[in-house]
Amino acid sequence: MSPRAGNAGPHTLAFVESPVQLLNVLEWAHAHTPGAGDGGGGDAASRAGVTLVVLSPNDPMTRGQLRRMSELARQEGYEVRWEEARGGAAAPFQTIGGLAGLLRRAGRVVLGDPFSRYVQLLLTITRANELVVVDDGTATMEFVGQLARGERLVRWHRKGGRPGPRDLVFAPVSSSARRRLTPSERRRVQIFTSMPIEETPRGVTVTAHDFGWTRARFGPPRITKGADMVGTSLVETGVVDGERYLDAVRALAKTHGATRYFAHRRESADKLHRLAVDTGLEVVRPDLPLELIARRGPIGRTILSFPSTVVHTLPLALAGTEVRVAVCDIDPAWLTQGASPRARGFLSGVTGTARGVDRLAAVSAG
Repeated sequence: MSPRAGNAGPHTLAFVESPVQLLNVLEWAHAHTPGAGDGGGGDAASRAGVTLVVLSPNDPMTRGQLRRMSELARQEGYEVRWEEARGGAAAPFQTIGGLAGLLRRAGRVVLGDPFSRYVQLLLTITRANELVVVDDGTATMEFVGQLARGERLVRWHRKGGRPGPRDLVFAPVSSSARRRLTPSERRRVQIFTSMPIEETPRGVTVTAHDFGWTRARFGPPRITKGADMVGTSLVETGVVDGERYLDAVRALAKTHGATRYFAHRRESADKLHRLAVDTGLEVVRPDLPLELIARRGPIGRTILSFPSTVVHTLPLALAGTEVRVAVCDIDPAWLTQGASPRARGFLSGVTGTARGVDRLAAVSAG
């Protein structure tokens, strides 16, 4: 029986734009919905009444991972609605128009990226009395802080710059979304996160996310003797200089004997090709979020990473195994001139608040 059976519409509507967000919705459902994701198949998930809506991006790597995650969600019994949300100028209007009825009927809305303009637009339509924000990586830390301080919602790597023309046009929608994400007598707000939260917004319920579904569904992994490295998109987002990054990867791989490099889905093909040639690392393009890849194995006994989401999530996903996660600090000299004033402190905070990891000093990067 489908979660949308009958005319009542789904009780819970979840919006995701990335593979990690989809994974974390499955984790939330496993933790909060009796029977969902417990191996009971479609009937259990149908009773949960959760419909996943994928607002598909254009990036091929992200789309590929989202397709694989959607298959996993369907295997767990969830209905997945795939929306070509960016497939041309008319796509946003068609997508929002097609979802309006479901949004108005949903009692609960789950979202993975409160900074997304798409999601902020959808929030202006919903009448749900419960909103749930699941992790979208380290951005969750910044979102919670901004919500607690009553600030406008701006991604950490953009903070400090002047609002552009599109930002000014969209400002009323963003302000409305922030108000809706603020608890009231009529609306509950929950944050489901594996990230450390220093400032809890008033009235918001924060629930710990420990990757219970991932650990129950996959593994334990076969562990190899060597080291693996996790890539980052800090170059692509304009935070870290490309040459410095390549030098740092080379030095880190040589020092720790790394043999594989798990690429971030946003890393450019040119950068990865050069990295493979210059360092000799085997570049792996994962078809699922790294937490699932690592849990399924094989995985190195040591996982090396720069400051990123995985320094918080991998120790949880790999709990009970002998895998060691080590994080290498970002030397301030690696930052680009265009990096936001917030970047240095934010990256240091990502590393400093990580639990269950080894900290490595910044390597010499030329």
